[in-house]
Amino acid sequence: MNRQYIQRLKLPDHPGVYVFRNGQGRPMYIGRATSLMDRVKSYFSNDLIETRGPRIVDMVTKSTRLTFVETDSVLEAIILESNLIKKYQPKFNVDERDDKSSLYIVITNELWPRVFTVRERDFDKLNDGAAAKSPEKLADKSDTKIRHIFGPYPHAGLINESLKILRKIFPFKDKKSHDPRHEAFYNAIGRSPDSSDVLARRRYLQTIRNLVLFLNGQKITLVTRLEREMKICAKAMKFEEAQTIKRTLYALKHINDIALIKNYGDRNFAGENNAAAPKIFRMEAYDIAHLSGSNTVGAMVVSVNGEFVPSEYRKFKISRDTNNDVANLAELLSRRLNHSEWSYPDLIVVDGNDVQARAAEAVLSARRINIPVVAVTKDERHRARAILGSISGAIPGSANQSRAREIVALNAEAHRFVLAYHRKLRRLVR
Repeated sequence: MNRQYIQRLKLPDHPGVYVFRNGQGRPMYIGRATSLMDRVKSYFSNDLIETRGPRIVDMVTKSTRLTFVETDSVLEAIILESNLIKKYQPKFNVDERDDKSSLYIVITNELWPRVFTVRERDFDKLNDGAAAKSPEKLADKSDTKIRHIFGPYPHAGLINESLKILRKIFPFKDKKSHDPRHEAFYNAIGRSPDSSDVLARRRYLQTIRNLVLFLNGQKITLVTRLEREMKICAKAMKFEEAQTIKRTLYALKHINDIALIKNYGDRNFAGENNAAAPKIFRMEAYDIAHLSGSNTVGAMVVSVNGEFVPSEYRKFKISRDTNNDVANLAELLSRRLNHSEWSYPDLIVVDGNDVQARAAEAVLSARRINIPVVAVTKDERHRARAILGSISGAIPGSANQSRAREIVALNAEAHRFVLAYHRKLRRLVR
């Protein structure tokens, strides 16, 4: 293979999994990427031996072709990579892998199954000291406390971060759920079902089955099944269940794994000298619009590294028509935080003064969420005059001046977006 070969593949600038293969088509190395295009190109740089070492050079030299699978998210690339490595056991993956230091995701065989990570050396503790030669044999035993095992995953931090994302989509009980205080907290924020609700167990077991499908890389099957169930529930007038399924489908189709990119990037080959992961700074700005308290609406706009992300803008119809901007902002932010499938921002921007900033901070504090808040105050011509709130802890590097401009620009974008929504709503109700 050479650079010309790679160029002809027209690799996409999207997450996915790539496979280096030998002359017989067997996988020699399987890796994941935030950007397939950038990641694969890096294997053909002039300084490969200095940046990656002789082992990588040996792998690339012996490979004759490359195949790839594009995924909808980095999270799905992580799952697919692990499943493919487990299936094909490629030489350049397996030789560097130490199962005893790798993590597995386990799902217990209990009345209310728990989901958590465990290292192979600790499997005996989960099975009352009964030794198991391998995780696979442990999962096959009918008397074990473990029902499902997924992995191994070589990077503990990465898979633990992935589980946080999955728990937002598939609320599950974790290893510490037997602790009443721990369980009460996760139940309160919607990440774990209420065990006292007998009917909830049936729904929970279905959630676990859906999680198993996802971890097995069967997202298409899962989405198809959920769409069918949603239609059945709607037809039977079980609208609350249909709405719950709809939210799950939305979360699956809009997995936001910026945290995975920000913290871990493409570090997926043992022994590689990887470049630092890209630094991603997400801001969300909120604004309210109404006409003397009527047709009250709110809006959220998003920027990542200073660039607007319109696909993540959201509109909200405030439940009460009122001239109380502080109460309206509190409702807007509360409803946004109810969407746990959306990644939290690094900074929240509100329109107003320290009153609005304190109202936003109160909403966050009530949910034990620590996100810095700033308020953009305006002059009589509605031009930004000052930014209130300490932003030094939220801004990486020494970019305070440029970040301030981004804050003002995002605030203006929130104002534009919410006014457009408000005018449209007024036209519709005339």
